Amino acid sequence: MKHEIARRHVVDLCLRLSERGYFAGTGGNLMLRIDDALVAVTPSATDYLVMRPEDVCVLRLADLTVVDDESHGERKPSVETGLHARVLRARPDVGCSVHTHQPLASACALIGQALIVPEAHSRWLGAEVPVVGYAPSGTSWLASKLAKAVRPDRQAYLLRNHGILCCAADSATALDAVEHLETLARDLLAARIDERARREPGLLDRLAPVRDLLLHLKRP
Repeated sequence: MKHEIARRHVVDLCLRLSERGYFAGTGGNLMLRIDDALVAVTPSATDYLVMRPEDVCVLRLADLTVVDDESHGERKPSVETGLHARVLRARPDVGCSVHTHQPLASACALIGQALIVPEAHSRWLGAEVPVVGYAPSGTSWLASKLAKAVRPDRQAYLLRNHGILCCAADSATALDAVEHLETLARDLLAARIDERARREPGLLDRLAPVRDLLLHLKRP
């Protein structure tokens, strides 16, 4: 099998993201840079728990032409391939891009406010996590909106009403960015709940269970 190492690495990354609750079923996708010309991307509409290396699509980054199809036409590249490609084309330093619908950061994407990143997370996320305006999933419109927000000092993006995207020089750091963004989102949402309870004490009984749930989701 051509590009076997990259294909198997994509499968492994998807399993790890699924185990951590960031990928679910067929939701979520990623792109891995193979070299200056080629990328590996997750297939469309494929359950990641049963995905095989031969299901992974290998494309030419410049025009997203499929250059190696071990599935013999059974698997198509993710509908968000263009989204990832915009990042990897604009950022030669990026080796991996991950798009998830992870729950807490996706809640922040629904709120639609950029996140100021404290120093504890800035190494992985940058100083700010911007909001990319809404556009339908899988469209060039969404990809172009993201492209306008891409900068060398930004490693994470909130996609309005559509989850998040994190990127990094390598896959391990990209997964760390996903984790750090979820932790940051949890802390910010808990702080919003505390502030609301201070302003409206009568809501405390209703808000406390939500805050407790957020704290329960805290990862070691």
